[in-house]
Amino acid sequence: MTSTGDPATDTGETDELDVAFAETVRRTGASIGALYLLPPNEQVLVLDALCGAPAELAAPWLRVPLSAPAPVAEAVREDRMVWVGSQEEMARSYPRTAVALPYPLSLVAAPLTGARRWGALLLLWPATRPPYMTGRERGHIASSCRRLARTLEEVVERGGSPIRDRPRVLPAGTGRSTMGPALAAADFAERLPGGSCALDLQGRFTYLTSGACELLGCDADRLLGTLPWQSLRWLDDPLVEDRYRAAVLSREPVFFTACRPPDQWLDFHLYPDASGISVRIVRTGEQAPSVSAPPQSRRTHRPSRAGRLYQLTHLAAALTEVVGVQDVIDLVADQIMPAFGAQGLVLSAVDAGRLRITGSRGYPAPTVERLDGLPLDTTLTPAGHALSSGIPAFYANPEEMLDAYPEAPFISGKQAWAFLPLIISGRPVGCCVLSYDSPHEFPAEERAVLTSLGGLIAQALDRARLYDTKHEIAHGLQKALLPHTLPEITGLRVAARYLPATQGMDIGGDFYDLIRLGDCTVAAVIGDVQGHNVAAAALMGQVRTGVHAHATAGTAPGQVLARINRLIHDLGSDLFTSCLYAHLDFTRGVATLASAGHPPPLLRPADGDTRPVAVQPGPLLGIDPDAAYPLTEIPLTPGLLLAFYTDGLIERPGADLDDSIAQLAERLTHADDRDLDRLIDSLLRERSDIGQRTDDIALLVLKYEAPGGAGTP
Repeated sequence: MTSTGDPATDTGETDELDVAFAETVRRTGASIGALYLLPPNEQVLVLDALCGAPAELAAPWLRVPLSAPAPVAEAVREDRMVWVGSQEEMARSYPRTAVALPYPLSLVAAPLTGARRWGALLLLWPATRPPYMTGRERGHIASSCRRLARTLEEVVERGGSPIRDRPRVLPAGTGRSTMGPALAAADFAERLPGGSCALDLQGRFTYLTSGACELLGCDADRLLGTLPWQSLRWLDDPLVEDRYRAAVLSREPVFFTACRPPDQWLDFHLYPDASGISVRIVRTGEQAPSVSAPPQSRRTHRPSRAGRLYQLTHLAAALTEVVGVQDVIDLVADQIMPAFGAQGLVLSAVDAGRLRITGSRGYPAPTVERLDGLPLDTTLTPAGHALSSGIPAFYANPEEMLDAYPEAPFISGKQAWAFLPLIISGRPVGCCVLSYDSPHEFPAEERAVLTSLGGLIAQALDRARLYDTKHEIAHGLQKALLPHTLPEITGLRVAARYLPATQGMDIGGDFYDLIRLGDCTVAAVIGDVQGHNVAAAALMGQVRTGVHAHATAGTAPGQVLARINRLIHDLGSDLFTSCLYAHLDFTRGVATLASAGHPPPLLRPADGDTRPVAVQPGPLLGIDPDAAYPLTEIPLTPGLLLAFYTDGLIERPGADLDDSIAQLAERLTHADDRDLDRLIDSLLRERSDIGQRTDDIALLVLKYEAPGGAGTP
């Protein structure tokens, strides 16, 4: 066996990649390996190949958003190797992953980086290995990732595409032969007391002794090639499948007890390795366990499989972490659609008595336009009835829908649908429609899981809409409080940028301003009010307005901060503010600076290295109403560049502040100042690449060019 993927897609290029991937898994001694690829211009990792486990176990992670709190996403996002040495560490660092993977194991996720970010390699080991990695192991895995990246680049250079429609499952390849001693092994197993059987990694019976058949109460012909929990109704319990999953993923021996009706208790001992699972079955004995036998139900549908339960748990955990409406849409499209094999999605939200489509996948634009804005009681599609009744509607084929909704099947051309009403405490929130390109049966357990997901999606969507509303208000407030444009000053080039924190309300207290004072004088100010909320933004607006008023009224540079300090104290605010005020006098060729506990500005002369300006700071604004703020003067020379910034640009956990300022100065020294906006982009790029910002950032860059001098725009 070389692949269980689509044979039509197994090309020579894919085989080459598969060989390199499988060899990496084997050489590292990992029990399970997964290869994730990052499609161009997408922010989602796609599972491309799996080794050592069935595809079903990877269902919750077929597509992993780069922003997800998961080891494989973090490895690509931060371009570093991520090691998780135990289940306890997993629960502490990646709780969502731990919920869906509650087994003792260790794992590493390593980025595949070459000409571009290609994806990541994920390797899992049993918990028996040491809970740490040696430097040699890290080096070997890093080398393997570089080799895989080169293989991917070679595939693309030859015009191939390594990304397939569905993941390929590769054999573990233990190298052991069973042809010669097969009969002797069978005789050996037959002589053992009790019963013995073998399962492949998918959980199917591949061998049974006569003793096993006797204990299980079924002939081998009826069991071979089947799953135990499907062919033996008394094993149709999520616990049984969970023990199988535990054996496959942990590679550790597993034990459980089950009752064969009416009262025969059996012990099952599972011994897994890379090729499958050996099972020993023995009678429990005269003393039965204290727990009672599971009742034998007459129901005709199967109970939820353990895989579905873990999948639902994983998706539920993911839905609790989404923030905005777009996050909900992306999660449903990237995780819920693949989990249920759907090819289409329409997610609508209730707005003024109508269903407004907030996101869709797999539908052409004209179809989305026709479905957008339908009234809540629409009879064009089943969405209206599903919302009014609160009962999901499932249609396995167009014929089932035609009688009640004769137009609906022809609107999209889909062949099967699941209409999930999104309702909270009797209040309609919206409707989620999953659709299929071919007829699709909805078994009872799938309907139950989808119905449960509908409730979770409703709560997530409602929270997300509330967050987006608050975000729009906060963004509008922040935009109104910061200057819309900066004045054009002859002989001075200026650029500025504000980046909100990525956590919280997307609003903060950082601000900047450039104030024209006369034909030859200008004031520049930057500040940071404590906090990232509406109160911080409101105080920031008051501080900025106060600075502008005092500066334009002709207040001396040394008094501007003193009067703002008195203002904050009189307002009774419990928030402190750092601020840097600079008065630039082109006639005298001098810049006068005053600081209230703010990081020092960076100065880059036309022909020298960048250095922080030694400004003697006064206390933060709002602490001491009688505080004084010393002045520092520096000469203004043509070509001089000044950079004012807030601490969000330089502060990092565990990093020394002076070292961070020195690193920023080094980057500014080598930055091209022909375009100041691009210069700011280069200074912010490192902070943007981190992905998460716990603090907002303001940055103001000035370049002095004598009036009429060269380079004046």
